[in-house]
Amino acid sequence: MTTPLHAGLIALHTSSGWRGALIQGSSGAGKSDLALRCLDAGFRLVADDRVILWASGGALYGRAPGPLAGLVEVRGLGVLPHPALAFCRIALSVRDGPPERLPDPASEAYAGLSVPKIVLPLLESSAPAKLGRALLHLGGGAEGAYQSARVAAEPPRPGGDTP
Repeated sequence: MTTPLHAGLIALHTSSGWRGALIQGSSGAGKSDLALRCLDAGFRLVADDRVILWASGGALYGRAPGPLAGLVEVRGLGVLPHPALAFCRIALSVRDGPPERLPDPASEAYAGLSVPKIVLPLLESSAPAKLGRALLHLGGGAEGAYQSARVAAEPPRPGGDTP
């Protein structure tokens, strides 16, 4: 069963293959803007504006609906063609909002599966870098390795993060 979702989906190639980040936020929040900046930072487009989700083999996947495949909205310029992956495994959910400095581990459920979730201001200039680091630190799979590693890490010391 497939589920349509109002979101964007971009992917980063890692040593474990393509890892997708599902970008969600209200209309005008900056989903396409973040995707465009991530594309300039080495990510690949999978879907912009609408994503079809499905579960297979215990993993969550996403793709663009047929008419929107290979298109990205660039405000002020219109809807433009852009090379895109046909689909990818979704390893991370990204929600628009103010982040906590040291957030508690969080996840989000789609199609009966849970993926790690982070909250970022989508229009923040460092959002593509933060998103890339989150995807690179997922470990061997999307089943919470990123969040588990954060919980297991030594907490920062008062006054700074270094000893």
